[in-house]
Order: sequence, then C-alpha cells, then structure tokens
Amino acid sequence: MIAYQLSIFAENKSGKLAKVTGILAKEKINIRATTISTADTFGIINLIVDDPKRAEKALSDAGMTVHLREILAVLIPDTPGGLDTLMQLISNEGININNAYGFILESSKRAVFVVDVDQMQRTEDLIERNGFKTLDVQSLTGM
Repeated sequence: MIAYQLSIFAENKSGKLAKVTGILAKEKINIRATTISTADTFGIINLIVDDPKRAEKALSDAGMTVHLREILAVLIPDTPGGLDTLMQLISNEGININNAYGFILESSKRAVFVVDVDQMQRTEDLIERNGFKTLDVQSLTGM
C-alpha cells in the first residue's frame, strides 16, 4: 500500500514549524510523524498526516512550498536486526533510498520504517513478496 508524505520547504528561522503546525491544527489535521532536515539557511519538514491532500492544499494556500509524494511505510519488528532484514532486501535489488526515517509503534514489538525510493512499485512488490506489510494513510492514522 502506498502512503503519502508532505515535504515543506522552509527557511531555517524561528517560528516556521509553528506556522505549519498552526495551519494543520486549525484544519484539524493530525500529524502522525515528522522529520526536519536543515542545510544552513533552508530546510525540509517532512510530515505524514491523516489527510495529506487537504493538508497540501491548506499549506499551499498559506503560501508555503509543499510537495506531496508517495512513500512506503513498512511495518517491521522492533527487534535487533528488524531494520537490517529490510535494508538488505532493498540493497540486494539495487534500489536506492532517497529519504527514510522510522518510529516505534510498540516497544520491542512493532515499528514503522518510512522509505522514499527510486523504484516505488518494484520496491512495494518486493517487500510484500518477502513478508513485509506496507501501511496506507488510514492504517497509519488508526495506529
């Protein structure tokens, strides 16, 4: 299943994240996961939200540069080597990971690893054939 991530390009200044969260709060859009990366004066805020298309519109309407992209949210065991099994599978197929991050659902039980890859459909087929489950926006919201 495909999920979606919002990438918001923002100046690296105080209050920029608060502006994003304020807009989403006003629209009653729930943030499920976030990462922030900066490179000197600019950065990227990556968000998984419960209503990605409405969030994209609200943020764009507020004048922000927003990109909605497909990602895979892969359910993995929260055990030593759980992530490595997935990484070895992807690496052995020569698939490039452009962006990734993870979060725990249940300590010592389940985690989610979010990947943005250069071959989305091929990767989804590969990981599901090998016993991994991918989550869509509704599944991520219900966790």
